[in-house]
Amino acid sequence: MAPKKGPQVFGIGSHIDAVRSTKRQKVFCFGHCWVVLAVLVHVPFSKRVWSLPVLFRLYRNKKECIAHDGAYDKKTELARAMIDVFAGWTERRIELAADSAYCNDTVTRGLPGRVVLFGSMRPDAVLSALPRSNMSGARGGRPRKRGDLLPKPEQIAQDASRPWQTCKVFLYRRKMTVRYKTLCAQWYRACGTRLLRIVIVATDKGAVPIRVFFCMDASLSVPQILAGYGARWSIECFFREAKQLLGFADSCARKETAVLRTAPFAGLLYTVLVVWFLEGASSSPLAAPPVRPWYGHKRGSSFEDILRAARRALVHFDVLVPCRNIDNLHQLPMRSRNAERDAGVIAA
Repeated sequence: MAPKKGPQVFGIGSHIDAVRSTKRQKVFCFGHCWVVLAVLVHVPFSKRVWSLPVLFRLYRNKKECIAHDGAYDKKTELARAMIDVFAGWTERRIELAADSAYCNDTVTRGLPGRVVLFGSMRPDAVLSALPRSNMSGARGGRPRKRGDLLPKPEQIAQDASRPWQTCKVFLYRRKMTVRYKTLCAQWYRACGTRLLRIVIVATDKGAVPIRVFFCMDASLSVPQILAGYGARWSIECFFREAKQLLGFADSCARKETAVLRTAPFAGLLYTVLVVWFLEGASSSPLAAPPVRPWYGHKRGSSFEDILRAARRALVHFDVLVPCRNIDNLHQLPMRSRNAERDAGVIAA
């Protein structure tokens, strides 16, 4: 969400502000809502996972689309379009982490088998077992796609006959002990016939007693599933750093082409800087942090450190067009107003 005001700004609309909203009160503000697909990477200069954005789509609500005769696409449809584009770039296995808003059939319908989704589901989701090979409909016909219904996650959490298990997992830059219950089942409404590994986690804090996560690869362990979903939070770190340090939400662009280019440019610049720092600058003198006696516990590099290293590397380079330098201005041909009028440059 990039807050912005102005009657003539393309794509602007009233959207919910997740940062200022609470469960009891929803806060709306005007601005641009971007749907972003990012690549999650582990870097040697930081303990946290980093999100490197590669694709952007601007979400426009129905009212704004009607006013400008545009086609309306839901956020999930924009996300699925970006997933299809990214899947066309590689034949490798793709592990996709998404929150509950994007865990539905719009995103998962027809996904290639090599795309593995880590997501979150409702505690009252309807689960089913895999159908037996000889199962068919009540009156015959084609084999059934779903098996017998299973208890819902909230019922499994309350079932005393299924004891809670514990495991240690590294989440949000610290190691913690998690109490969980797990099973393999289908979530037909959202993920179709694919077999999921479902993990029910007991929460010790907050108003929500349990959280339910799933993975489309049932062979993965519980720590792998929780760590895979927890890495999704790094995209929130990207939005914070891009807004505070790169002006992701500060553009004054109003026209369609400018709006669709400016914010994605800031996001891609974020990716380029992190990759540049990763390829060698992180171990060079450029990355040396400033000496601060009160800041001796620093052990990693932040994005602000990356920006500082980039400024040090570019301080001796002139990024302007050489022919427009101050030293070269006297070499430019000076044309009089009369000469330009005679040449037809200035129209009456």
